[in-house]
Amino acid sequence: MLALDLLANGLIYGCFYALMAVGLAMIFGVLKIVNFAHGEFFMIGAYTYVLVSLKLGVSPWLAMPCAAIAGALLGWVVERVLMRPLYAGYASWGFMKDEYAVVVTFGLSLLLINLVDKSVGPYSFRGPPLIDVTRFALGPIMLTGQKAIAAAVAVLLMVALAVFIKRSVWGKQIQAVAQNRLGASLAGIDATRTTSLIFAISGMLAALSGALLAPLVNPSPDIGAFPAIKSYVIVVLGGMGSIWGAMLAALILGVSEAFFSVYISYDYRDAFGLIILVLVLLLRPQGLFGEKGRTV
Repeated sequence: MLALDLLANGLIYGCFYALMAVGLAMIFGVLKIVNFAHGEFFMIGAYTYVLVSLKLGVSPWLAMPCAAIAGALLGWVVERVLMRPLYAGYASWGFMKDEYAVVVTFGLSLLLINLVDKSVGPYSFRGPPLIDVTRFALGPIMLTGQKAIAAAVAVLLMVALAVFIKRSVWGKQIQAVAQNRLGASLAGIDATRTTSLIFAISGMLAALSGALLAPLVNPSPDIGAFPAIKSYVIVVLGGMGSIWGAMLAALILGVSEAFFSVYISYDYRDAFGLIILVLVLLLRPQGLFGEKGRTV
C-alpha cells in the first residue's frame, strides 16, 4: 500500500519536473547553451497564476492561460533582446561563445528575482486550488484533488508537446534545426524564428509548471531555485538535448525521490537528485538517451 502511494506521488511530481526540464532540454538541443534563468520562468508562472486569480478575482482555470502567456512572452523577449545578439554576428553557431550566454542568463536570473522582490514583496503567496476536492481514493491510492488534476493537466501538456514535435511543421523544423542548424537554414528553414519559438515554448512550459504547483507550495521570489536544479539534473540524466530522455528522467527522479524520502531520509530528499547527477556524470556522462560526441 505504501509503495503504491509513493509510486503515484512520485509519478505526479515527475510530471511537474518534466514540464520544467523539457523546455531546458529543447534550448540546449538547439542552442547548445544552458539557460540559468530557467527557474525564474517557473517563478513568473507561479506569481502570475496567484496574482491574477487572487488580486483580479479571476477563475484559476482562466489564470492558467495567463501564466502560460506570461511565460511564453518572457521567453520570446529574452531570446529576442538578450540571446539573439550573442549569435547574430556569427556565420556558424559553433563559433558562438557559450560562456556569454551563461553570464547573460545568470544575470537575468538575479534581475528577475530582485524585480519581483521589490515590486511584489518578499512574502510568499498561496494560490487557489483548481478544484475544491481535498482528498479522494483512486483504488488503494489516496490523492489530493489539486495534485490529481494538476498531474492530469501536465500529462495532457506533455502529450500535446509530443504530438506538436512529431506531427506539426514547426515541430519538424525544430527537429531539423536541432540536428543541423546550418543545414536547416540551407533547406529554407528560418532558424532564427525557430529559436524564438523554442524559447517561447520553454518559457510557457516552465510557467505552467509553476502555476500548477502554486496551490501546493508558497511562491516566493526565489522559489525557482530548486526546480531549476532538478531540471539540470533531469536534462543530464536523460541526455543533453533529448526531449524524450528528459520526460523519462523526470519520472525516474520523481519516483526515486519519493522512495528515498521515506526509506532513507526526507531531510536529504532534494540532495538525492544531486547524488544522481554526480553518478551519471561519472558512469554515463551522455545520459540515458544521449550519444557520445565526436569531432570530425
